[in-house]
Parts: sequence; structure tokens; C-alpha cells
Amino acid sequence: MTRLSWNLMAGLLATVLMMGDVALGAPPSVLTVEQLHSALSKGRSREEKGFILVDVRTPQEHRAGMIPGTDFNIDFREIKSRHRELGAQPDDHIVVYCQSGRRSSIAAQALAELGYRHVYNVEGSMNAWMEAGFPVERPPQ
Repeated sequence: MTRLSWNLMAGLLATVLMMGDVALGAPPSVLTVEQLHSALSKGRSREEKGFILVDVRTPQEHRAGMIPGTDFNIDFREIKSRHRELGAQPDDHIVVYCQSGRRSSIAAQALAELGYRHVYNVEGSMNAWMEAGFPVERPPQ
């Protein structure tokens, strides 16, 4: 093979690998409720806290009570089709929670596969949040 052919092949391989990374995204990280509570103490707005907080439970569950500072409620089954509502860029930090952590784990993986690089799943989610005695609020009507 000529030097040009090797360069083209190397470039093609690098492109394929990069596309694979973008498609798969970075694996979601785990965040404890204590870490989330501490981060939320900086403020409730997206700018103050530095991340987007998403409740991926059903709207009915969300209305029953949410973590203060929650920015969005998008059912985990709809996260792939509605993720643009977050207004997030690939480098923004997105934190997701559900009731126990199972659905938010699925949602976090879906967001990572969509190319978001800083996705966090809250370990134990609402159950752990309430067990820790942290406040819960109802969304505005």
C-alpha cells in the first residue's frame, strides 16, 4: 500500500472510532443523594447549580412530589424523543432520577447514547432522597 492509502485508511478508522464514541457517549456516572443535595445548595436555577435536573418518572408520580430544583419531568420512555426539550448541549451536565434508580439508569444510558457526555444517575433516586430526610416539594399547578 502507498503512503497515501495508509493515511486514508488511518483517517477512515479514526472517523469510525470517533463516530462510535459520539453514538455511544460516555457511560453515565452515579451521584449520591448527598452529592445532589450539596450541589442543589448552590441554587435552584440551572445557571446557579450548573446542571439540568430531570425527573424521569410518570407525570402522576412527579405531581405527588419531586426533588426541589427539578427542571423537567420527562417520562423515561420518552427521553429519546423529547431530549431536545432540555435545551442541553453535549457538554452540559444532566442529572436524572426516578423512584428507585432503575428507570433513571435507563434514561441516563439513553442520553449518553444520544451523545451527552456528562450524564449522572442518582443512586436510589427518590427513595434514597426521602430516606435521607431531604425536602420534597410539589410542582406548581
